[in-house]
Amino acid sequence: MKISEDLISKYNVPAPRYTSYPTVPYWSKEPFDKNRWKQAVKGAFDATNSTDGISLYIHLPFCESLCTYCGCNTRITKNHAVEDPYIAAVLKEWRSYREIFGDKPVIREIHLGGGTPTFFSPENLRKLIEGILENSAVHPTADFGFEGHPGNTTYEHLTTLYDLGFRRVSFGIQDFDPGVQFIINRIQSFEDVERVTKQAREIGYTSVNYDLVYGLPLQKRESLADTICKVGMLMPDRIAFYSYAHVPWVKPGQRRYNESHLPTPAEKRDLYELGQYMLTELGYHDIGMDHFALPNDTLYYAEQQKTLHRNFMGYTHQYTRLLVGLGVSSISDTWDAYAQNVKTVEEYLALISNNELPVVKGHFLTDEDMVIRRHILDIMCKGETCWNYHKQFSYAFDEGIERMQQLADDELVNLDSWHLTVTPKGKRFLRNICMALDARLWADQPTTQLFSMAG
Repeated sequence: MKISEDLISKYNVPAPRYTSYPTVPYWSKEPFDKNRWKQAVKGAFDATNSTDGISLYIHLPFCESLCTYCGCNTRITKNHAVEDPYIAAVLKEWRSYREIFGDKPVIREIHLGGGTPTFFSPENLRKLIEGILENSAVHPTADFGFEGHPGNTTYEHLTTLYDLGFRRVSFGIQDFDPGVQFIINRIQSFEDVERVTKQAREIGYTSVNYDLVYGLPLQKRESLADTICKVGMLMPDRIAFYSYAHVPWVKPGQRRYNESHLPTPAEKRDLYELGQYMLTELGYHDIGMDHFALPNDTLYYAEQQKTLHRNFMGYTHQYTRLLVGLGVSSISDTWDAYAQNVKTVEEYLALISNNELPVVKGHFLTDEDMVIRRHILDIMCKGETCWNYHKQFSYAFDEGIERMQQLADDELVNLDSWHLTVTPKGKRFLRNICMALDARLWADQPTTQLFSMAG
């Protein structure tokens, strides 16, 4: 759908990605109460473990080289001796959570993120996952996935993790153009991507995802078109088509280039529209925000059935109330509370060795927070929400709905007293739509840029 330049420019403002509400900059600034956090974990576990199970996100931060575009928490090293002590610490952290649970956990989701999980040897990944699954049950609809670098993901990585129950794998592609790859320091050939994709499918993986990014330095229409043509030769089941977030004040590696190397806002919008058109022509369906899936993929099915869920791991086709994040910088979620681990490997290892949970900050949601969170999740995942469970917070929602009226005037939402529906035109602006309801952001508007641009 062609959208006017004026409309896109109007809504190209800094906006959160809403993997949580409240967003991390608006979490409480009070010292974090670890005992209260443990109570929140125990409450969520007791309420839902036997039915829904729990999700685990494990952050494996090590990379052999720095991808300059990357906004993730990473540690750059070629010293693979870091693997053993890190895995030992993660498993010790997991045992701490097991003590809080007091009963056998039912594992429904595991996601290995990074960093580069395939930095770790297959043998060490086996040690990690077997340690996690020991004395745990696996949910009948369990879904295990990991992120791999096409250049270092071996056949042994794929077979080892498959044997441990993994059926999803995600490969970071970004762009196949050599010039773009050079300036972002992310080199992988089409041949590597083709090899790992074919191997994964031969082994039996049921979902292969590619990460693509638009708006990268030196990226042109021609390079993106060529990239998607190559993607079309392999047809992964899912594609995450992300907007490059230029945040050099957060990620100094992005200072390898400057704004003159980036597409202009108009060029970036053109890149998105080109990518969306080409992916749709290939048979992919636009899912939620930034994602595309073929009709055979569970993500597509979940959107059709309105069971799509979004958390710190991104979009998932099933819901668990309790998400436990293990490893440096990981974030955990009990629905009514968040907690984030320390961000450096040294701090993490020190706290674990001292038998402490490595959480450093978090947020306990108010009743109002939880209601707003539900509306934002519904908008992000279902493209609609119903106002019938907000009446006790009418002052916050009156203000939010008033802000939403401008979006309705621009035909991005259909709005009435009881219901909101995102229009086909509005799907491009999900972040802006959610932002209208963000009571904490509007009550304390930032004086410096906290978020990447929405466009």
